[in-house]
Amino acid sequence: MSFFRRFIYNFWYFRSPPWDSGITPPELFEFIQTHPAGNAIDLGCGTGTNVITLAKTGWQVTGIDFASRAIQIAKQKLKQQNIKAQLLVGDVTNFKVNSQFDLALDIGCFHRFENKADYLTQQDKILVPNGFWLMYGFFKPGAHLSGPGLVDTDLDMISARALTLLSRRNGFDKRERPSAWFLYQKK
Repeated sequence: MSFFRRFIYNFWYFRSPPWDSGITPPELFEFIQTHPAGNAIDLGCGTGTNVITLAKTGWQVTGIDFASRAIQIAKQKLKQQNIKAQLLVGDVTNFKVNSQFDLALDIGCFHRFENKADYLTQQDKILVPNGFWLMYGFFKPGAHLSGPGLVDTDLDMISARALTLLSRRNGFDKRERPSAWFLYQKK
């Protein structure tokens, strides 16, 4: 992650970034209701909204974000609610933890990477066998365009890994871009 990009994201957290709604999506609540609590990681956790939701429902949670300002805010929120969770400033494509996870949650992180292979390699390291990856992303209008977003080749790359697609729910984001929720399970 470039210094400039890190600076911009940290700057956003001195305001209200549009992606940090402070609302846990129903798709995560649905997952929590249908799966036993375990060890979870929120990749690109922002200010910790979903870290808090997972912890309140019995999960042992780690949150990671490369924006140190977001992690500072998340730590304050956890302290105010007397919630225990591990929060890390780091790169979701390359970080070290002492455990593996039953759930990797990603709301809008994977689709931001140009080199998605590094992210998927990290997923393979951090998920337990039969672990789940709950991921939300929006789609690019064309594979040839630069910038964030998913394209069909990204989904093909995921399928080529040790991840099985269990469900896909298509929709649109706030800017009316096609998007989807995906639930994968590690083989």
